[in-house]
Amino acid sequence: MGFEQKIPPLAVIVMGVSGCGKSSVGECVATQNGMPFLEGDQLHPAANVEKMAKGLPLTDDDRLPWLDRIGEEIRAAQKASRGLVISCSALKRNYRDRLRQAAGGRLAFVFLEGSRELLLSRMQARQGHFMPASLLDSQLQTLEPPTGEPGVVTVAIDGALDDMVALACEELRGAAIKGGFHAG
Repeated sequence: MGFEQKIPPLAVIVMGVSGCGKSSVGECVATQNGMPFLEGDQLHPAANVEKMAKGLPLTDDDRLPWLDRIGEEIRAAQKASRGLVISCSALKRNYRDRLRQAAGGRLAFVFLEGSRELLLSRMQARQGHFMPASLLDSQLQTLEPPTGEPGVVTVAIDGALDDMVALACEELRGAAIKGGFHAG
């Protein structure tokens, strides 16, 4: 049995700074568990995308409406009794707590963690993404690692994608069996 089959369904946020692989890992976790995947960047207001594309870091005030839209998607999925995997940087504890509160049900985070050097090389290799590599340091400065927070699985990004996804799924499944990942 996969972790998505518990009631209420589990929402999973794949989190971390830009370049860590949120979309790739999130899509694979969703596919392997028969859950829909939502790219959180698609929920950014146009002004946020424009700001980041110009190399300007987002502020808390910029991020809060985006986090609220992500929370709405999680609530809608839970109301429809389906799981959801969504990518979202969720850089600060208060952002994650806001998402936990919005979920009002089972919520887990997969934190993708890696070195600045690896993250930078990935960002520099990307084609067609609005987020420039110049914003990596501001994201790293904003990041409050979720160490010790409830419902968080940490996965190092220096392995192969299949290995990262397998580890994330295994840890999510293990925690779900133990009754973990309750928001609130």
